[in-house]
Amino acid sequence: MKPHIRQFVDDYLGELIEGSAAIFAGAGLSVPAGYVDWRELIRPLSEELGLNIQLENDLVAVAQFHVNASGANRHKLHKAVIEAIAADNPPTENHRLLAKLPIQTWWTTNYDRLIENSLRAVGKIVDVKSAVPQLATTRPRRDATVYKMHGDVERPDEAVATRDDFERYPKERGAFITALAGDLVSKTFLFLGFSFTDPNLEHVLTRVRLTFANNQRRHYAVFKTRTRLQGESDADFEHYKLRQTLVIEDLKRFGVRVLTVDDYAEITEFLRELVERYKRRTVFVAASSVDYGGWQADDVNQFIETLGQSLVSRGTRIASGLGVGIGDSLLSGALREVLRSNRSVDEALILRPFPQAMHGGDDPDLWASYRQEILSHAGIAIFLFGTKEADGKVQLSDGMLREFEIARENGVAVLPIGATGGAAEDIARYALGHLATIVPELGEKAKETIERLLVRPDRPIELLEPLLEAIQILQEGKK
Repeated sequence: MKPHIRQFVDDYLGELIEGSAAIFAGAGLSVPAGYVDWRELIRPLSEELGLNIQLENDLVAVAQFHVNASGANRHKLHKAVIEAIAADNPPTENHRLLAKLPIQTWWTTNYDRLIENSLRAVGKIVDVKSAVPQLATTRPRRDATVYKMHGDVERPDEAVATRDDFERYPKERGAFITALAGDLVSKTFLFLGFSFTDPNLEHVLTRVRLTFANNQRRHYAVFKTRTRLQGESDADFEHYKLRQTLVIEDLKRFGVRVLTVDDYAEITEFLRELVERYKRRTVFVAASSVDYGGWQADDVNQFIETLGQSLVSRGTRIASGLGVGIGDSLLSGALREVLRSNRSVDEALILRPFPQAMHGGDDPDLWASYRQEILSHAGIAIFLFGTKEADGKVQLSDGMLREFEIARENGVAVLPIGATGGAAEDIARYALGHLATIVPELGEKAKETIERLLVRPDRPIELLEPLLEAIQILQEGKK
């Protein structure tokens, strides 16, 4: 990953954690899903006029010319929008990755429904606003708001497409401009698939720049480095390459830093990295014990309580089923830090206490779903102890072994603390023999980390430092 993109991932991850990240999606984000860009959408209208669309730069003007030539009748324009966009194409991988991130604010000039469909696919409640009256209402319990500032395919008659539409925009849809200006001040945007030729956006960016002068919030945009097109002359290539350089420099006036990629696959790569690193801010603690293996119960409780407190103090969220003999201490430490730091419980904890007694006995399918659900929130799973009592004997926790399997099946990074014994020790020893498949996220530190956490100290609290160091390695990601 390029250094400037690595720095962006670090910075934008911070915005995600703070809840200040936003997305602005242009046509380029939808094209890989099978939709056409604006040039292709109005190609049929251009052909009716006898114009070569490839020679046209002002596409809004072409749409206006067609409406003029049709006696102000917009029927064919609306038909072109519906025919190009109406198909319910599935979201791209980039849409799916973005939907997994905790982004609450989405803006787009696209008419399609890829954004809202991808958000709903991951169980999020979406509040879509494509018309001014919708700005005055709020959908209860919404997870994300999608502002479709140029309209929606379901309302082609309201689509912003012609020069007339843009000229009337401040009067008829000015509330969108006001809302966007507010978000540009309070959020950090990532512009994807956007060409920065939209007059409405330029107006808003200018307004924000003039108001805040040298105190503008930083935003990011992704540009693919200009390459020579098939049949393009040397002169034309050098012209467009220079123009891209000048556009990139000009965007700095508006606080927009451009991330250049050589291939669109690089976007998917850094989005995947963002998803993985954000998920690793949530650590699933798999821990249960009826036998502390020679350690004093008070020492174990101190270790677990300090672990809970330390994780929350580092901005990590804990997911746990509150295992037998361990859960109370973990919860106590985490809550103590929540109260000290004034964080909300929801920001610090995801609790799914396992029922210890069920009428009619255990339900394997229910417990499997239970484990799948809680692990779906986490990017790291740590395993401590792992014993249970059955038939009057201490046995390995088969539940913990299943949690380990689920974690790896779902790409969750695992950290078995073998020194605590039980199932955790079995997992650690297995990991040592299969480093590349069990702990690949630790990279070159894998063997050293697992071995260090296998050494049993005199007191369990001595495991805290190496454990927290290992978690930090995973949360910082690849360098």
